[in-house]
Amino acid sequence: MKYWDGSAVLPLLMAEPASAALRRVAESDGAMVVWWGTRIECVSALARRARENRLNAASVTRARQLLAALTANWSEVQPSDDLRLSAQRIVTVHSLRAADAMQLAGALAACRGATGNLPFVSLDTRLREAADREGFTVLPEHAGPLTGVRERPPRKQSTRRRGART
Repeated sequence: MKYWDGSAVLPLLMAEPASAALRRVAESDGAMVVWWGTRIECVSALARRARENRLNAASVTRARQLLAALTANWSEVQPSDDLRLSAQRIVTVHSLRAADAMQLAGALAACRGATGNLPFVSLDTRLREAADREGFTVLPEHAGPLTGVRERPPRKQSTRRRGART
C-alpha cells in the first residue's frame, strides 16, 4: 500500500513525462490510499489543461474514465477534526499551502503516524520535501526531470485594494 497525492495520480490518467515511472510504482503494489480531496484536484487539473488547450475533449473523457476506475479501488482518508489539527501543525513547520498540508495530514492519518510503513508518492517538490522530513519514504526515488509540477512562485503583493476603482 502507498499513499498517492494528486500530482502523482495525474500522470496515471494522461501522458506526462512521469507516466511510465509512476505506472511502475503503481504496478509494484496496486493498493492506493489518497486524501478525500484528491479526486477534486485531479478533475481540476484536467479541466485546467482542457481550458489551456493542452488536452482535447477525447483525452479528458478518457482521463476521467481512468480516474473513475482508480477511485473505485482506492481508499480515501476522510476529513476529520484530527486531520485539520494535523494540517494546521504542518503549515507551521513546512513551506506548504493548505491543500498540500491536507495531503500530508491525510498520509499521516493513513499510517497512524508510523511513516516508515507507508511510502508517499508525489511529484510536488515542496510536498516531497515535507513528507521526507516527516519520515516517509518518498517515491519515485528520483523525481527530478519527471515532474510536470511547476513550482509556484510566491504571490505578488498588490498595492491596490480589492474593489478599489482606478
